[in-house]
Amino acid sequence: MNTIARQPALPFTDPARTLDGSPRARVRLDLLETLWFNTGTRCNLTCENCYIESSPDNDRLSFLELADLLPFLDEIDAEYLPVRTLGYTGGEPFLNPAFMDILTLGLERGMDALVLTNAMRPMQQSAQALLGLKERFGERLMIRVSVDHFDPARHREERGRQSWTPMLRGLRWLSDHGFALSVAGRTRWGDSEAELRAGYAGLFEREGIRVDAHDPAGLILFPEMDPAAKVPEITEACWDILGRNPADMMCASSRMVVRRQGAPRPVVLACTLIPYDARFELGSTLAEALGEVSLNHVHCARFCVLGGGSCTG
Repeated sequence: MNTIARQPALPFTDPARTLDGSPRARVRLDLLETLWFNTGTRCNLTCENCYIESSPDNDRLSFLELADLLPFLDEIDAEYLPVRTLGYTGGEPFLNPAFMDILTLGLERGMDALVLTNAMRPMQQSAQALLGLKERFGERLMIRVSVDHFDPARHREERGRQSWTPMLRGLRWLSDHGFALSVAGRTRWGDSEAELRAGYAGLFEREGIRVDAHDPAGLILFPEMDPAAKVPEITEACWDILGRNPADMMCASSRMVVRRQGAPRPVVLACTLIPYDARFELGSTLAEALGEVSLNHVHCARFCVLGGGSCTG
């Protein structure tokens, strides 16, 4: 008799149950406070360990256009959704030819802006336009710069040999001109939090950067997101065991809009960290994306629950 071999079950696949049959943790959207827009996956750098695999050649997520944002901003107004901040990530947002128009539109519609950037040449080419927006909107325009480590050698290890000096030039410029500024670092090299904060504090003091390295909102330290790393699945019981609150997860207060290459329209994803997994595609409107999210991805465990990371910072 012919038999068909049954494939072994894999972790993080069943949205309802973990491998041992326990109810999988889920997160309810309490308030949609932050709406992220991925402006496109193209970047001027190819980093060693980029969770979204951004590079000069990666266009899996297309450049957003101004018209892509309008339906979502109109929906926010029409449905009185409590969105306070529009976040912009990539890739490198300043590579998107429409980005300054996109950034301006959201600010003019009354929401704050948080821009994630490497502060290198693409951002610096928009210096005058950024100064104009700062003059109009002040601290409602927030810039977060990626500085992977306070040691230039480690930053270059992640981002390439020519990445430190241009980044530092952009970071100094933002600080000197009084932008609402924060820095994102990484924990991949095993330093303790105290060591990292002290190291960044020394860097900021030497370079005259107006960021408080001891303020968790000023310096955000992100855990690594190695998809091959073995981490436990998150069950409903884990919230109490770990002392974590599901309301603190990113997907309890945010969603992300992307436009896939060749797609007719943008779609809404559960969060910024899982851009390519179709299981986390929630619909083409915000109304369709307001439900619960099942934590059946390794990033949910590694970054958010166990690592304590949050892009909203």
